[in-house]
Amino acid sequence: MTLPNLITLGRLVLVPVILVLIGQGAWGAALAVFVVAGASDALDGFLAKRFGMESALGALLDPLADKALLVSVFVSLATVGALPVWLVAVVIARDLLIVAAVGLAWASGRRFAIKPLLVGKLNTAAQIGLATLVLVAHAGGWSLDGLVALVCWLVAGTSLLSLAAYARIWRDSAAAPHPRP
Repeated sequence: MTLPNLITLGRLVLVPVILVLIGQGAWGAALAVFVVAGASDALDGFLAKRFGMESALGALLDPLADKALLVSVFVSLATVGALPVWLVAVVIARDLLIVAAVGLAWASGRRFAIKPLLVGKLNTAAQIGLATLVLVAHAGGWSLDGLVALVCWLVAGTSLLSLAAYARIWRDSAAAPHPRP
């Protein structure tokens, strides 16, 4: 167990804390914990790379913690009416379809690496930005409805673009000659 892995586990522990805070309408505290969780993501990645503490466990835990945080916050924000349900459905559907495609590929004996794509990174950045924007708006008591709506469409668009990009990779992999065992 490396220090970056412990930090990642700490981020996972923060997920239910943020959900409770959002549910209670403790927007400032939810924002603070969300920022700490985001900083922990940057810190564990820096430590792993800078000090050679990368591990197979960390390669699995880090994206899992990131997805758990973002999806949980999005669902929680939709539950309290701060995000539209349709957007959360798009975000979750994208993730589920990518996981299903990888699972189908593996089940059919095809192995291909899912590498982070630029559009996927943009989508993640847009999701983080939207969650932060909504938390800041509620914590400050500000009405940023127009900006939130715009960023919702940005998240939806980048979600669909990244899904299309990953679908193309999956399709190309499925069309490639299948090696015999």
